[in-house]
Amino acid sequence: MAFSADELRVLRGALAIALNPAPLQDEDVQDCLRLAESVDEAVREAGRLRAFLLDDLTRYREALPGSLAGYLGLLRDALTAGYDPGVDDLAALRALRANPAAAELLARCQILAERSVRARLARVSQATGSTAPATPVGVGAALAPRARLLALPGGRAAAGEPKPNPPSGPPPGDRPVPKPSEVFPPRRRPVPPPPPEERVAG
Repeated sequence: MAFSADELRVLRGALAIALNPAPLQDEDVQDCLRLAESVDEAVREAGRLRAFLLDDLTRYREALPGSLAGYLGLLRDALTAGYDPGVDDLAALRALRANPAAAELLARCQILAERSVRARLARVSQATGSTAPATPVGVGAALAPRARLLALPGGRAAAGEPKPNPPSGPPPGDRPVPKPSEVFPPRRRPVPPPPPEERVAG
């Protein structure tokens, strides 16, 4: 983005005021607002140009291999503008690697794609609080083997969980053997009913 001499003057004054706050005249405020509007419009125009460039890049990629020269030129422009090559671009360049220019761009795009994946994984790791190193997936990096879970000897008790209270009393092997009379007490004999005379007298 290029600034005119007048815009640079306004920008220099705005930076000076930001470093050393001071009251502004109405004319200076209007100049800063106009500069902000110009910057916003330039950003919007850059976004429109970028979208137009990417649309052209897609059309030329779909027309390969007949549009090889135009596709390679558009891809170079897109990379210069900060474009991250996608899977479709990598596949197209691999199919055209017999062309020296395509092979050169393929090597460049692979480096950029790997950096982009690493940056995304690093952002995800920071968002989730993970400290594991980011490993790019899908860019030729081997996946790390999964860790196997092993059982600890002793089960949960060995892991530090509280053990149940032992039963009160002596162990089963130390208890005295009960006598048969304790297990099967003697049965009482039934009392015979009184004679009929005693029942009448009563």
